[in-house]
Amino acid sequence: MRNEQNTAVEDQSAPATTSTGSGGHGLSLRTITAPFSRFVERWMPAPLIFAVALTVIVAIMALTMTPATPVDVLSGWGTGLSDLLAFTTQMCLILLLGHALANTAPVRRALVSMGALPRTAYQAYAWVTLVACAASMLTWGLALVVGGLLAREVAVQMRKRSVQVHFPLLVACAYTSMSVWSMGYSSSPPLAAATPDTFIIDTLGATIPVSETLGAWWNLVGIVVVVPALVLIMPTLRPRSGDSIVQLPKDLAGGDGVETVESHIDAEDTSPAARMDSSRIVPLILGSGVAAYIIWYFSTNGFALTLDIVNWTFLAALLLLSRSTYEVGRLVKNAASTVGDILLQFPLYAGIMGIMVSTGLGTLIANFFVDISNPVTFGPIAFVAAALLNIAIPSAGGQFAVQGPVMLEAAQAIGVDPAVVTMAIGYGDSITNMIQPLFALPLLAIANSRLRDIVGYTSASMLVSGTVLLGVTFVASLL
Repeated sequence: MRNEQNTAVEDQSAPATTSTGSGGHGLSLRTITAPFSRFVERWMPAPLIFAVALTVIVAIMALTMTPATPVDVLSGWGTGLSDLLAFTTQMCLILLLGHALANTAPVRRALVSMGALPRTAYQAYAWVTLVACAASMLTWGLALVVGGLLAREVAVQMRKRSVQVHFPLLVACAYTSMSVWSMGYSSSPPLAAATPDTFIIDTLGATIPVSETLGAWWNLVGIVVVVPALVLIMPTLRPRSGDSIVQLPKDLAGGDGVETVESHIDAEDTSPAARMDSSRIVPLILGSGVAAYIIWYFSTNGFALTLDIVNWTFLAALLLLSRSTYEVGRLVKNAASTVGDILLQFPLYAGIMGIMVSTGLGTLIANFFVDISNPVTFGPIAFVAAALLNIAIPSAGGQFAVQGPVMLEAAQAIGVDPAVVTMAIGYGDSITNMIQPLFALPLLAIANSRLRDIVGYTSASMLVSGTVLLGVTFVASLL
């Protein structure tokens, strides 16, 4: 559905975009990214077309750059289609349960309170960016759900205050968290490198403790630098006087910004079945059981978050906060319409990964970057390689499985700290999420937006976070 468009003047009480040069026409980040934004708005296809086009490109590369035959490519693609089914289910559950949870009455009230905090358009963009980035330091799945829902609620509250905000930029502010998630607790490469049953033992002979990757001082300093930078920069991309402002669609702006769900069935139905459906006892019992498991998990495993635990936490909260079994069913039914794109497109990216792995194309690309490296440049080059490879292998865990063994073996041979290489791969993977549509799908579904609406802005986020993370990688490589 296309957003309602209005040509209007946005709130101007916030600081103006910083620029330099004479006559007030200096170079700014907004100026730099403007041509890309216009190109994307005109030429960026739907995510499904993007996935199909990328599949064709990778297949052609495999046929022309490796010994693979057409049958080999077809076999690798077909076998790979099923490789992300578990991950696809996890992503669908994150979106479905998070969406349903956000529509329970207590969470709606919390979202209204959080969305009401900003008073100006500048504050709205900065607030959504800050909350989403903070959530991504905990787990990226939470950041996608929280960011998308908060963007909607902030837009609702701004509309009530007659402050016009550009909704695509709010959504982009929420998604910018995916450019820094690799610095946080759920980052796949360092977690895989710290896990004994991965390839890390065969490659290095030992694991890499997270204290040397996520807990390294240079990673922590990077967080302190990049998150405030994004909070300050993203609001400067807002439309100026005379620019067209795309406001929150009217069908998302009713009530508190989220769907209202009845908690009871027909009050005149007094049958035993109806009373059970309207009772809170069943969701309370089941929710308590799931919550008890989560408490046991953390007591025995420490604060080891996984996608599954995030999902079960959402499920427990949904059950405990719902007022009846009927309400749970209605919330889930309403949320189910948001997972269609994920179910269709994730297998296509899994097929691309299958081609990259089975034909050796991924290893070939990684080896190229190894061949042009030295001990000082190896970390930054691993960063660039990961950023490029992420376009074809958007799963950080899958990418680390392809790129990690080659890069870590080379790092060990030339005397580079494998912890630096591990984080460089994670950093590089995260920044090109800003132009790769896979992980944007859940957030776009929540916000009812299109990829082309936000990529012009997220490309600016990629420049900011990419500059900082590349700098962190270079400094760490010099140690």
